[in-house]
Amino acid sequence: MSEVSSNYRVKSLKLFVILIALLLLVSCASHSPAPVFDRSKSSVIRPKTHVVIPGDTLFSIAWRYGLKYEILAKHNRIYPPYVIRPSQVIRLDIAGTGGAIAGKQQSGKGDARVSPAVTKKPVSTLKNTNNRQENRTVKSANSTSKTQAWGAPQWRWPVKGPLISSFQGSNALNKGIDLGGKLGEPVLAAAGGQVVYSGSGLRGYGKLLIVKHNETFLSAYAHNDRLLVKEGDFVKAGQRIADMGSSGTDRVKLHFEIRRDGTPVDPLKFLPRR
Repeated sequence: MSEVSSNYRVKSLKLFVILIALLLLVSCASHSPAPVFDRSKSSVIRPKTHVVIPGDTLFSIAWRYGLKYEILAKHNRIYPPYVIRPSQVIRLDIAGTGGAIAGKQQSGKGDARVSPAVTKKPVSTLKNTNNRQENRTVKSANSTSKTQAWGAPQWRWPVKGPLISSFQGSNALNKGIDLGGKLGEPVLAAAGGQVVYSGSGLRGYGKLLIVKHNETFLSAYAHNDRLLVKEGDFVKAGQRIADMGSSGTDRVKLHFEIRRDGTPVDPLKFLPRR
């Protein structure tokens, strides 16, 4: 009897193991596989508004949120020369990064500081105010025509140092490339254009320059030790515009970006092969 009982226990154990295995297979089949996320394509939530702080420009705000500055200006009814003031609320509720905007742009001259209220002023004062506004508009128009005259940028490397970090995508942490070098080495304009931002107001970029090359392309040069040009300056390709540094980061390097219609693109697709 003991032998029969032993055999029965062995068969029962085997049957139990088989049942457990079947249950595990059924359980795995009934659940969908864990989702796989591509970090390089993770979306960035853009706020609906931005409150202007000292040091902000329309270009820097557009850069921060991945928008084309012309569309941002039109959406907020800001006209050349794109003057904004501290505490002004800039609307960012634009569909996508290209941003098709509903409604028509209002015609007229002036800037963000012009009040819609009508006030009585002497004729001479009104005339002088209008002249100043027209002069600013003409200056901005002339600046635009100069940048348009360059046509498609003929890109060149902004520094001689090695590539230490590659482009990771327009929505990723690294929206450009990082190039190594030594403190104080020259940073060169990658193409001709106009400086539209010079400062350190964008968190994570340190001392930053943004150059407008035409109505499509902008380039940025971050973490500089010293900025050698100011907003409004026109620069030529290869001109020294900054000294390499480590502002806003933990090592000496140049963070370089190219943006096409406000969207970050891989600079290596535009720079010449070394």
